[in-house]
Amino acid sequence: MSATLFLSLMLNGLQYGVLLFLLAAGLTLVFGIMSFVNLAHGALYMMGAYVGAVTLNHTGSFLVSILSGVGACMAIGLFLEYTTVSRLYRRSHLDHVLATFGLVMFFNELTRIIWGNQPYFVSLPDSLNGSFELWGFTYSVYRLLIIGVGLAVAAAAYWLIQRTRLGTLIRAGSVNPGLVGALGVNIRALNALLFTIGAGLAGLAGAMAGPMLSIQSGMGDGVLVTVLLVIVIGGIGSVSGAFYAALIVGVVDTLGKVLFPLLLREFFDRQVANAAGPALASMAVYVLMATVLAFRPQGLFRLYKD
Repeated sequence: MSATLFLSLMLNGLQYGVLLFLLAAGLTLVFGIMSFVNLAHGALYMMGAYVGAVTLNHTGSFLVSILSGVGACMAIGLFLEYTTVSRLYRRSHLDHVLATFGLVMFFNELTRIIWGNQPYFVSLPDSLNGSFELWGFTYSVYRLLIIGVGLAVAAAAYWLIQRTRLGTLIRAGSVNPGLVGALGVNIRALNALLFTIGAGLAGLAGAMAGPMLSIQSGMGDGVLVTVLLVIVIGGIGSVSGAFYAALIVGVVDTLGKVLFPLLLREFFDRQVANAAGPALASMAVYVLMATVLAFRPQGLFRLYKD
């Protein structure tokens, strides 16, 4: 494997990792901090992709498409929190799963009604459709943009959680919401804000991923499983853990899909190697999670709470 190919694969893994982080950060706020199991997070990712793609096709402005995807998902998230989610906080996780699974089916059918069963495609503006070249190495401008946005969101999330009063309230509310409420903090408003922010991050991930994918109903269901793996590996409730775990999972998955077929070709014919290699790469992520849980049940980057 050449150095250029290896660097390209590493950047692809980093790009995939930061997309996973955008999803995992929002779900960590809801699942890890609020202790609410939100299976509809993937559906919000799907809605962000659809709204962003439709806006980009109609306006031609990438920035407007991103803002519309984020804004639409934040509005949907706020509406769902007020009408449904807030009534489930004190109920069991099974009730959370059943209610949000119903929301998943609702949004999947809604997208089929509006956009049909066929995949919906969107084209990037010419300014983002090119390649960046440095010292003979060429890489997609848009993938570099995704990496930059993901790193900026990670820095903003760290600043919010660790350096602001709101972050202090979020961390305190995750440990003892009753005490925080007794000090005069509106816990319901805080939860609504967290759920809305999480929905907005899902919309951002969907709007950013849309131009690289065929957008279709149910596209958020599969990625939700990977995001849950990221949260478990990084440590439930840890935004920084979700960031590092997302990068690890992204690199492992991307390198595995190339390296496993190459390795299997040494022992099997090309067709078998090309079929089994990607499957083994997907399994590697689950093996990684099982190994982490065996030695660090709290996750790689999270300490046990006192």
